[in-house]
Amino acid sequence: MADAQEFLKDFPLLHTEMNGRPIAYLDNGATTQKPEQVIKAICGYYGGCNANPHRGAYALSVEATEIYENARKRTAAFIGAKRPEEIIFTKNATEALNLIAYSYGLTNLKQGDEIVITIAEHHSNLVPWQHVAHATGAALKYIYLEQDGNLSDEDIETKITERTKLVACTQVSNVLGLKNDVKKIAAKAHSVGAVCVVDGSQSVAHQKVDVRDIDAGHKMLSPMGIGVLYGKYDLLDAMPPFLMGGDMIEYVEEQQTTFAELPAKFEAGTQNVGGAAGLTAAIDYLTGIGFDRIEAIEKDLVDYALPQLRELPFIELYGCDTKRDNKTGIIAFNVKDVHPHDVATILDSTGVAVRAGHHCAQPLHKYLGLNASCRASFYLYNTREDVDRWIAALKKVREVLGYGA
Repeated sequence: MADAQEFLKDFPLLHTEMNGRPIAYLDNGATTQKPEQVIKAICGYYGGCNANPHRGAYALSVEATEIYENARKRTAAFIGAKRPEEIIFTKNATEALNLIAYSYGLTNLKQGDEIVITIAEHHSNLVPWQHVAHATGAALKYIYLEQDGNLSDEDIETKITERTKLVACTQVSNVLGLKNDVKKIAAKAHSVGAVCVVDGSQSVAHQKVDVRDIDAGHKMLSPMGIGVLYGKYDLLDAMPPFLMGGDMIEYVEEQQTTFAELPAKFEAGTQNVGGAAGLTAAIDYLTGIGFDRIEAIEKDLVDYALPQLRELPFIELYGCDTKRDNKTGIIAFNVKDVHPHDVATILDSTGVAVRAGHHCAQPLHKYLGLNASCRASFYLYNTREDVDRWIAALKKVREVLGYGA
């Protein structure tokens, strides 16, 4: 598409080679490449005003503080938060979800309570709730899938009950690429007095997210090492600190400490200001493009790829038969009789980068009867030529391993 070609120029790594071939980068579900604008913002911070925020009265520290807090304001506006203090910077989504589990879950749940999550969760939104359940005596229950990969409406209605105190779900499955109706799930959770935790790792870079509309609590061109936790102010304010040390205190005496107000209470230690600068640049870049254009590019690529993949008798597809309009730019697949790691290695030799493994979603793979899968995930700079190279390479996989066509 013309739009993708327009944006491709901004991504320097995509103009290099991998194994002597031009790169067809189809692992955006793991991390996206970074545009020149983001790279310059990071370099600009480290080259021009590198200092610890909040802790110095000198000019460099003041400028670092302004960059860091501006990133908070821009992030709040980007996702529709009511106030900047509802934005907590973490090192990634995994830390953000653990913060909720340790600070809210361990404090508020008890034996007899129930936690409801979906079988499609990334380990980061599953393992912490296992830990909370084991530590508190709460029961962990799962919402399973319909035949087409979508969450079971019956399970949503029957498993979220008066005993449910917390519901956790992903907005978009990182394996199946299907959008979940998190607004509906949050409403059901709130109807029984439960808190709802939404993992937006696979959604916020691809579609407009409004946290107040949902009414719930590194993959969007920004650098690794910067993550965001959004939470309603009153909930966050009532939660105890997760990490303790520098910059999250009010007063420290020999035997006791009082803690700073939000958001500092949850941001102990030296923060990733360079990452925050990059995050601001990424938000500006995505806002300038608009999510309508991003979603159109991804939809075009999926619509272009799926008919060709279905013509290959040795390709198995997962999450691609939904009748709802909720398919995103993620295609999970396997090549019959070939291990996913072998598939990925052969594709790599042609310059095509896809993911292989369980994608940090082992319970989902077991539920689907799989040990592992391959995953191609698109973004705004991918083109139909990338898809052509991917499919051409897939046609040779079985031949390379001696299976013939």
